[in-house]
Amino acid sequence: MKEEYEQKSIILKGKHGRDFLADITFPNKETQSPVIIFSHGFKGFKDWGPFNEVASFFAEKGFIFLKFNYSFNGTTLENPIDFVDLEAFGNNNFTKELDDLDVVIAWVTENANSLRADLSKLLLVGHSRGGGVSILKGFEDERIRSVATWASVAEFSRHISKPEILYWKTNGVLYIENGRTGQQMPLFIQLYNDYMKNHKRFNIKNAVSHFNKPLLIAHGTLDETVPFSHALELVNLNTTNAKLLEIVSADHTFGAAHPYDILGLPKHFYELVIETDLFFKTTLINH
Repeated sequence: MKEEYEQKSIILKGKHGRDFLADITFPNKETQSPVIIFSHGFKGFKDWGPFNEVASFFAEKGFIFLKFNYSFNGTTLENPIDFVDLEAFGNNNFTKELDDLDVVIAWVTENANSLRADLSKLLLVGHSRGGGVSILKGFEDERIRSVATWASVAEFSRHISKPEILYWKTNGVLYIENGRTGQQMPLFIQLYNDYMKNHKRFNIKNAVSHFNKPLLIAHGTLDETVPFSHALELVNLNTTNAKLLEIVSADHTFGAAHPYDILGLPKHFYELVIETDLFFKTTLINH
């Protein structure tokens, strides 16, 4: 019996001196398919939790699903699921993540024939911080048809206080703990400097208010990391093109954790992907 989908991994060349891994899951059919490009969040990676299950789900629904590790997310080509390069992690910033996403989009465009990709149907999905990055990229890049966010931040700067910024400027580095691994993960002051230099470009709320494409804002009502109020802020900025998907009682990861070693998706995550699939298929027909 022929498999419903195929998978392959690739190495992409980043614009800032680091290569990064991506993998593509695509339907085993001859016709062209829409493409979903997925961006992980802060302290995340492409194979976190059930993301491989998610890739299979969307491929079975007829999408090409591409996910990738941001080049400076702290993983390496040899260790794609462990934060073994904290120097790189500390040197990540939003410019680099937008550039990585641009590299991915360019690769899809260049390889559309072999992928059987429909370039008129390029879609972005992002979780948490990756949701914010996906909104910004979808806003500024005319190649993108539609965007869905999962537990997205409404602002990049909201999670840091003025005393922390002062400490950061004085010491050149802030450390945050990875609750899963216990690692003390550095954020070098270059992140703050990059944000301040490009704060107009990185204004998520401004991007949403001017968004002229279909935008799904999916969020759990019990999100402990990025409060549900972020979703309400975003959707209220654009009642024409933004749609709220409220996942009742869901947390920040929609019931998922890492490592993830069970078959299927948690209840809230299943609701999330079902509704995202419906949103994309509806908008691709109507817009």
